Amino acid sequence: MNIELLKKICQKPGAPGFEKKIRDFIIEEVKDLVDDVFIDNMGNLICFKKGQSEKKLVVSAHMDEISFIVTHIDDEGFIRFHVLGGFDPKTLTAQRVIVHGKEDVIGVMGCKPIHLLSAAERKKPMELRDYFIDTGLPKEELEKIVSIGNPITRERALIEMGNCVNSKSIDNRVSVYILVELLQRLKDKKPAFDTYAAFTVQEEIGLRGATAAASGINPDFTINLDTTVANDLPGFQVHEAVTRLGDGAAIKVLDGRTVCDTRMVHFMKHVAEKHKIPYQLEILPAGGTDTASFQQHAEGGSIAGAISIPTRYLHQVIEMADKRDIDHCIDLLEHCVLDINLDHFNW
Repeated sequence: MNIELLKKICQKPGAPGFEKKIRDFIIEEVKDLVDDVFIDNMGNLICFKKGQSEKKLVVSAHMDEISFIVTHIDDEGFIRFHVLGGFDPKTLTAQRVIVHGKEDVIGVMGCKPIHLLSAAERKKPMELRDYFIDTGLPKEELEKIVSIGNPITRERALIEMGNCVNSKSIDNRVSVYILVELLQRLKDKKPAFDTYAAFTVQEEIGLRGATAAASGINPDFTINLDTTVANDLPGFQVHEAVTRLGDGAAIKVLDGRTVCDTRMVHFMKHVAEKHKIPYQLEILPAGGTDTASFQQHAEGGSIAGAISIPTRYLHQVIEMADKRDIDHCIDLLEHCVLDINLDHFNW
């Protein structure tokens, strides 16, 4: 694995609606690997690779990460914020963040210290409104740099742990990494269909970028890349593990927003078995990914499926994925893009 590339991708800020820095980084990585690169009105980065057939295949990965936005700076210089994406409040305790104003400012997630909590407060779970951001700067100094509406991202470096990588924003930067790796592998190859690598925006706040990209491209076929829950942890029974780390690429069957096209599921299983790529099947009872938007918002619908990366501790700053699973996802994706043909998609 190119750990340094994955690390850089994870570290680039990209709050929903503020994806420019990660998008610019991706452009530099892929511009010489494809036939065309363009940005649509929504901010999605679309990279086109000419195929052997004019049938359209989208391979998508969202660029944005769960984040925050500045809503208020009080008289003491403490920042109040609104969340961009789904947060469990308890995961904010003792975390550093980066406020992206005229320049980047480090802050910490503050809340009332345990010494001052009443007995009743100690029994209550923390709520988002209990947190504020402390930059160590007084209001007059802070307001020279930071304004209401500035995005805030989480601060946590990527490390390797055993067979795994651990970082903030593995969701969904690992999929961005996989899609960049795909384009590198395809540099001197011609995919079966005209292929659009779509790096989408604003997934974490409602699959918004993918909805625009779907109607703009109108793909016949879609393969979405995203993380999924790995509940292979203490406290869960075996049947509750949506996926397991180390068991291979996850082929999505359904999630809370999508029932994947059965033909695409069968095709992906066929490719994995043909090329001896370890895989597992994903049934996620809740949540959703860009798969849904591409499936539903292409004209007449798209034959859609997804390759998911098993990940522990989703939407925390310690998200963990297995390097072997990541490599298997890249292998499966490459062979799907090269092997796809209409014979697999008859009713």
